[in-house]
Amino acid sequence: MSKVPVRPFLVTKDEDGLFRVTLRTTRFNSQGYPLVSSEVLGDTFRTQMAARAFVRETYRAEANEIATK
Repeated sequence: MSKVPVRPFLVTKDEDGLFRVTLRTTRFNSQGYPLVSSEVLGDTFRTQMAARAFVRETYRAEANEIATK
């Protein structure tokens, strides 16, 4: 299992062609391994840039905290 930190925001394209934002939280167990939980937000966006702008405005995220897939 990788110990590389996971970016807290993930922007992905769904099967309908819309973009969704996933919030990811990372915590570590007693052995130091990361446990990542994720929650997909209900909002959808027509473009990836709109989804990234939403994350930056709503959560005050930096560009390096947002992953895309």
